[in-house]
Amino acid sequence: MTVTMGEHVLDLACPPEDVTAVHAFLSSVWDREPDLSVEDRMALELALVELASNVIEHGAAGSRIACSMRFAVRPDDVVVTMVDDGVPVSVDPSAAHLPDAMAEGGRGLALVQMVVDDLRYERVDGRNQWVVRRGRH
Repeated sequence: MTVTMGEHVLDLACPPEDVTAVHAFLSSVWDREPDLSVEDRMALELALVELASNVIEHGAAGSRIACSMRFAVRPDDVVVTMVDDGVPVSVDPSAAHLPDAMAEGGRGLALVQMVVDDLRYERVDGRNQWVVRRGRH
């Protein structure tokens, strides 16, 4: 983990690491960013753990995946960029919606959309790039 003023970086390789590393990383960010509200922390933790879980589960395509999460705390918002070397995904985050109550999956991006102000995805230089932005409350 790397930390500079207002910016925190987590690099992980899955396996052996998993979403537990994201929880531990976020805990360290909360310790270093005491001005972030509890509401923002809860929303960001939900969004980032869900996004990381999806990347690890679907992006690896049965093999290893390397991810980097860059967490930037700014005066008015928090921007998190997650880059991974997984397989390309064909998803439009803006079209994410909650499935019916009986569905066994498909809630991840919809949950992320519910708690952040912006979620974007694009494929850049052979890597997946996810950008999450939440205004500070």
